[in-house]
Amino acid sequence: MTVGQSGSGNGIFRRKPIDTIEPVAESEGLQRTLGLRQLTAIGVGGIIGAGIFSLAGAVANETAGPAVLISFLIAGIASAAAAFSYAEFAGLIPRAGSAYTYGYAVLGEITGWFIGWDLLLEYTAIVAVVAIGISGYFNDLLGFLNISLPEWMLGAPGTEPDGMAAGTYKVNLFAVLLCLLIAFILNQGMKNAARFETLLVYLKVGVVLLVIVVGAFHINTDNYNPFAPFGWAGAFTGAATVFFAVFGYDAMSTAAEESKDSQKHMPKAIIYSLAISMVLYVLACLVLTGMVNFKDIDSEAAFSSAFAGIGLKWLGAIIAAGAILGILTVLFTFMMGAARVGFSMSRDGLLPKWFAKTHPVKKVPSRITWVLGVASALIAGFLPIAEAAELTNIGILLAFVVVCIAVIVLRYKRPDLPRGFKTPGMPVVPAIGVVFSIWLITFLQPETWLRFAAWFAIGLLIYFAYSRRNSVLGKENAGK
Repeated sequence: MTVGQSGSGNGIFRRKPIDTIEPVAESEGLQRTLGLRQLTAIGVGGIIGAGIFSLAGAVANETAGPAVLISFLIAGIASAAAAFSYAEFAGLIPRAGSAYTYGYAVLGEITGWFIGWDLLLEYTAIVAVVAIGISGYFNDLLGFLNISLPEWMLGAPGTEPDGMAAGTYKVNLFAVLLCLLIAFILNQGMKNAARFETLLVYLKVGVVLLVIVVGAFHINTDNYNPFAPFGWAGAFTGAATVFFAVFGYDAMSTAAEESKDSQKHMPKAIIYSLAISMVLYVLACLVLTGMVNFKDIDSEAAFSSAFAGIGLKWLGAIIAAGAILGILTVLFTFMMGAARVGFSMSRDGLLPKWFAKTHPVKKVPSRITWVLGVASALIAGFLPIAEAAELTNIGILLAFVVVCIAVIVLRYKRPDLPRGFKTPGMPVVPAIGVVFSIWLITFLQPETWLRFAAWFAIGLLIYFAYSRRNSVLGKENAGK
C-alpha cells in the first residue's frame, strides 16, 4: 500500500488518503475569501513582531554585536528550509490545519494528533505571551501620559511592585481584554478580519521602512567594528534566539481552506511573507548596529532609544506606536492558526464535533475561536510572561520536523501527485530544516520539556479514550 491511496485499517497510523483530499465546498466548511495579498499580509503579520522591535536589539547587545544580521540570515535560511516544505504541502493539500493535516496524511493519525494537540497549546500560549508584551507597552504609554491605573489590573499574580503585598489579587486586565478582542474580530468573518490585519500590516511595514530610511542617514560605520565581538559562535547562538522571530507562515498556512485559490496562492504567500520579512529584518539590523555601538543598545526598546539618542524623540514615539500595532498582528495570525487547527481536528472526529460548527452566516469556526480566546485570556491574565513563554516553542519546532520529514517521505512514495510547488534541493533542503529544528530544541529549558511531557500525556489519554474511537477516518475504514 502506498502513502495516500487508502487508510491503514483501524490502527493509530492510518492515513488520510491524499488522492481524495479536495477543497471543501463553502456550504460545508469555511468561506474562501483570501487572495494572495491578504495571505501574504497575514504571513508578514505573524513573522514581524517583537523580533524587529526588541529582540534584534537584545541579541546585538548581549550575544552577537553587529553580527546579529548574520544571526537573522542563518535563522532565515533554516526557516526557509521548513517554509519550502510547507509551501509544497500547501499547494498539494487544500485543507485547513497545516502541519496537523500534512502529518495526518503522510505519517499517520497518531502523528497528526500530537502535532495538532501541541499546536493548540503553542499557538494559544504565543497569543497570551504577545498580549502580555503589548500590555507592558500600554502600561508604559499610560505612564508617559501621566495616567495611573490601579495596580491590581496591571499585571499577573507574582508581578507585584515594591510596596504591594505579595499574593495580592492581581490580573493583567489589558492582556485579557486584548485576547478577547482578537477573538471577537476573528468571529466577524474572515473577509473583514483579514482587512483589519492587512491594514495593520501596512502600517507596521511603513513604520519599519521609516526607521530604515531615516536611520540610514545616521549610520557611523565605525560601529560595525568589531563586527563579531562575541565571535562567530555568538552569531550562531543568536540565530537560535531569533529563530522564533522568523516563523509565522506556518500559522498562516492553516487558512488554506479560506484561500480563493489555495494550491496556487498559498505556496507563493509562504515564500513571499518570509522573504519580505527577512529583507526588513536584515536592513533594520544594519541600521540599528550602525547608529549605536552594540554595547550601548537598549535591549528592551532598541530603536526608540536609538533615535531618542540622536534627538529624534518624535520618531521614537512613532516607533513605540508601530511596535504595538506590529505586535498586535501576531495575535491575529496565531489565534487564527490555533482555531483552524482545532476546527480541522474536530471535523476529523479527533475532538468533539461541537468545535467544528461554523457560524451560519460568517462561515468561521466561532465556537473554537471563542474557546481559544478565553483560554489565551486566562493564561495572559494570570501567568507572568516568563511562565507563559515556557509553554511555547517546542511544539512549533516539532511541527517543523514533522513537515520536513513528511515532504521527503511523500516525494519518494508518491512522486506522481500533482504539485503546484516543489521543494528545491530535495532531500537536502528539508533535511536542513529537520536538523536545525532539532538543534534548537536542545536549547530549551528543562521546565519546557516537563510542561510538554505533561501536555503530551494528557493528549495520549484523550486520543485513546476518545479520538481513536471517534475518528471519521477510522469509522470509514471499519465500514469497508
